[in-house]
Amino acid sequence: MIGRQPFFPKKRRREPPVPPRVEAGRSRLLITGALFSAAFLVVSARLVGVTMFVEKSQPQYSRSVSKPAFVTGRANIVDRNGNLLATSLKTASLYANPRVMLDAREAVNKLANVLPELDRRALHAKLTQDRSFIWVRRHLTPRQKYEVNRLGIPGLDFRDEERRVYPSAALVSHILGHTDIDNHGLAGIERHFDRKLQSDKSPLNLSIDIRVQHAMRQELATAVREFHGIGAAGIVMDVRNGEVISMVSLPDFDPNLPADIQSDTRFNRATLGVYEMGSTFKIFNTAMALDSGIVTIRDGYDATKPIKVSRFIIRDFHAKRRWLSVPEIFMYSSNIGSVKMALEVGVTRQRAFLQKIGILHPSPVEISEIGAPLIPGRWREINAMTISFGHGLSVSPMQLVAGVGAMVNGGIYHAPTFLKKPSGSKNKGRRVISAKTSDRIRRLLRLVVAKGTGSKAAAEGFLVGGKTGTAEKVVGRRYKKKALMSSFVGAFPMNAPRYIVFAMIDEPTGTEKTFGYATGGWVAAPVVGKVISRIGPILGVKTVDESAPAIEREMAIDIITKQKGKRRLASF
Repeated sequence: MIGRQPFFPKKRRREPPVPPRVEAGRSRLLITGALFSAAFLVVSARLVGVTMFVEKSQPQYSRSVSKPAFVTGRANIVDRNGNLLATSLKTASLYANPRVMLDAREAVNKLANVLPELDRRALHAKLTQDRSFIWVRRHLTPRQKYEVNRLGIPGLDFRDEERRVYPSAALVSHILGHTDIDNHGLAGIERHFDRKLQSDKSPLNLSIDIRVQHAMRQELATAVREFHGIGAAGIVMDVRNGEVISMVSLPDFDPNLPADIQSDTRFNRATLGVYEMGSTFKIFNTAMALDSGIVTIRDGYDATKPIKVSRFIIRDFHAKRRWLSVPEIFMYSSNIGSVKMALEVGVTRQRAFLQKIGILHPSPVEISEIGAPLIPGRWREINAMTISFGHGLSVSPMQLVAGVGAMVNGGIYHAPTFLKKPSGSKNKGRRVISAKTSDRIRRLLRLVVAKGTGSKAAAEGFLVGGKTGTAEKVVGRRYKKKALMSSFVGAFPMNAPRYIVFAMIDEPTGTEKTFGYATGGWVAAPVVGKVISRIGPILGVKTVDESAPAIEREMAIDIITKQKGKRRLASF
């Protein structure tokens, strides 16, 4: 071809042959790479299995600190003013996987140095089991977690959990109760509302006022020490709606340490214990008699001689040995007069009345520790006689307080409750006595504090009324001599009652200051007076001039003295 250079193909260059040694090295390198890749895949698969898939019988492992695998989310509990009573805090719990642990004995020794309370032998037995999960220690403190983490022991890890915490410690223990290590309620409010607290995240608002609770507990504890009692109980209740503002039972316990709770501290004297309440029952006996219309405030009975029934004798502790009017029977706490009033009303009416005011069935308050009243199997005349002055029928202090509330608030029974009622809610209740009878009971209760056995319950300016109660404890089938339940139930202000205050000391001993007496008037009445003086301002109750003519007229009551044959108006 013209103008083009002839095309001649280039000769292909010959590659030199690969030496046998190089070829062998290349093969080894490929095999090593494949082995490393396979090992990496095995490790990756195991890691995915450990972090995402676990045995159904074992709790899930923690994936990260910021996102816990298990959170209970138990709701807070607060008092009526929003003060925190119970909450849940995030904690770390230590677990182990024995299957990947290198040296169980070494791990036990190291852990015991950080957590000395661990049982070395038991822990070693656990760590040598063929299992993938065992708990080592639940709910560590941040410091404990840090120290364990520093050990760097393979096979140990942490799981985020929640622990129930009670900022007030023992102060509200018998109301709140406590939970187990898994945050399930075991007692008190925690048990009664267990499902609600786990499902509803909004705080549970109680009727309790922590300030009132503190005052009640402090005064009861002082009285127990002073009179060498074995326990005590106290209640403050709003008579207008049944809200329990305070409830104390001593001895109490720290719910933050459930494993340390002793049986005697666990017992709730305010709701679980049932007792013969002594002369406080004369409030019901008198209200029943007056409301029936069979007995009037101007009537009276001969209390000159004790009453003999079979081999038993009913006598008066403060015997006047004369005819007593109804107000005097109440003021002097006459057993003889109370028995004669009850017999005039009758056995059937007495039982029906006590049933109506909640005495014959357990208290409806929202905790599990509720005692059932002990009532006569056959309600005969002798039972009616002893019940009239508080013997032969055992009830809880909470039942007594709720019943007395109805006697002073105008005659309306409100079931006691630990829950704060919404503001503006209607508190219907049910009528159990007339407003007229309630007014007379208020005047009689004021008479007891102004002139009778309850004078030591007086709190200046708060117009206190109330009734003493002293009864020997029943042990087995017999009364235990000198083992008293000394109580006082009071209300204030008596011209327009708002609160019931109850105090009871279990087995007090008289002192030189009380001239050896350990009765309700000497032991429990002062507690009520001191509590009212402290909580009155807290609850917004205004003081009054107790000697003002208007107050004296409002609290006055007619007392007929038969011996003198004339009427006397008692004004206080």
